[in-house]
Amino acid sequence: MSLLHLDPTNLLSTGVGSTGIAAKRLAGDLKDRFARAHEDVRVRRESGEMGFFELPYDTRTRRQVQEVADSFGQWSESFVVVGIGGSSLGARAIADALRGPFWNERSAEEREHFPRLYFLENPDPDTVRTLLARLDLRTTLFNVVSKSGSTAETLALYLVLEEALAQVLEADRLRAHLLFTTDGSDGTLRRLAEKLGVPTLGIPSGVGGRFSVLSCVGLLPAAVIGVDLEALLAGAAEMDAQCKNPALGDNPAGLLATLLHAAHVEGGRSTHVFMPYSDRLRTFGLWFQQLWAESLGKARDREGGVVETGPTPLAAVGAVDQHSLLQLLMEGPPDKVVVFVGVAEREDPVPIPVRHEEHPALARLGGHTLQGLLETEQRATTEALRRAGRPSLSIEIPRLDARALGALFMLLEIATVYAGALYGVDPLDQPGVELGKTLTDRMLKRDGDSS
Repeated sequence: MSLLHLDPTNLLSTGVGSTGIAAKRLAGDLKDRFARAHEDVRVRRESGEMGFFELPYDTRTRRQVQEVADSFGQWSESFVVVGIGGSSLGARAIADALRGPFWNERSAEEREHFPRLYFLENPDPDTVRTLLARLDLRTTLFNVVSKSGSTAETLALYLVLEEALAQVLEADRLRAHLLFTTDGSDGTLRRLAEKLGVPTLGIPSGVGGRFSVLSCVGLLPAAVIGVDLEALLAGAAEMDAQCKNPALGDNPAGLLATLLHAAHVEGGRSTHVFMPYSDRLRTFGLWFQQLWAESLGKARDREGGVVETGPTPLAAVGAVDQHSLLQLLMEGPPDKVVVFVGVAEREDPVPIPVRHEEHPALARLGGHTLQGLLETEQRATTEALRRAGRPSLSIEIPRLDARALGALFMLLEIATVYAGALYGVDPLDQPGVELGKTLTDRMLKRDGDSS
């Protein structure tokens, strides 16, 4: 069974008419443009700069993570990931996609005695206070995640949590409730772990936060709740194999990146709406939003020239956002492309009963399924956009399992680095984010001195 199917028809002139990209260009200038991007990515991959490519093949890390999850992680009733951005979103996306939105409400038996999983991301006092009040800290394990080891929000949360643990645990027991995921050799968290005797997992040096979902950053929380890591990574490896193909038409990540880039720089379609028709992929959309925005939104190109470029990603979910965004997508500024994601098969499509047939609005629904309704809504929305001359493309996965999810992660990560090459920017850095971090540190220091 194929990993996924990417259908670009409604982004091309053959589907959407004059507002689309001329289909013949796929065998012409776009093919040549992608060939250069493909070669650029190949060279950077082989240099070791793009370490995320190697994560699906890292069996040693997978086994290490599984051992930690099976031993250190399974005594806990609650497992809390403490991290922000790339240190959290990928793990949340895996958990929501493969365990669903109500995992923590299930009984221990329904969870097969895997722990509840929580995420502390924002240093919002209301959220932190509420979660701490609900947890039994004596049966909770905190996984503190920061690649640099110096992320201000994460370290602040850690200090609050350490103090809370110290109120209920003996000093020599505190470290048993902590596990750090950080740089393999340096950083504040690494040094603190050595001082306190806290166990650690090392993030590879060539893997940035937003590309780290298939490293121990995302794998440990996934393993703790029973996700099949081998299947997740196998799907990613299969997608990587497909995306090594230098032929544009046979490389799904290349096709996605090339068409979205052309739609932006030539057609003014600067907003890329990522819209899965699945509640379980809602957080995945937020993960993609960070990946696309932080990787491609750059002031300068790789030669140092001022470009101030980058598409704006917008996470949405169908059919919910048909009732919030569709009016804008249909009749607002023609500056958007919608990327639909559909799931072909569900574990239970949920039949819609035939009842109250005297009411036409109810009668037309009876006899269908909720899955069928979602699929129909996606098809109807796609067709409405097409008729309005608004481009879109569709990705369909056969079912939402670990293999398909791994493939989807890898598809979009590879598309991102291809897009970086097409835009002429470095998709691996984030200088704008670094300035904000520096200013935060300065302001905290100044406020501390004034007090």
